Amino acid sequence: MGTWSKEERNKISEADDLHISPFREDGVTYGTLTWIWSVVIGDSLYVRAYFGQDSRWYQAAVRQKAGRITVAGMTKEVTFEPIDGQINDLIDNAYRAKYNDSPYLNSMISSRARSATVKVSPRETNA
Repeated sequence: MGTWSKEERNKISEADDLHISPFREDGVTYGTLTWIWSVVIGDSLYVRAYFGQDSRWYQAAVRQKAGRITVAGMTKEVTFEPIDGQINDLIDNAYRAKYNDSPYLNSMISSRARSATVKVSPRETNA
């Protein structure tokens, strides 16, 4: 599992255009790109599923553990790790700060969305 550079973190943190695409069942084909909210806390990138654990992209991310994101003009191969625990309070605060004016904020900090929080990390590739 890789780490985000400071430049990548800054670009992602400021962006509101993250699209996620976990692998499909074959582990090779990327799923349909889905626009989602993202926040950066420290060195890490986090996303949540609006519809919680029933979200198709979330289920694929947890099952396949890898895929791709596009954000801030970058396309990155990534890994997905489900997150639980107290970090969710920090993620809630980051969502409040970044998306304060959105009518969808309460849904994204609800227990349903919190249960579908994922850490996204750059994937080491053999390119």
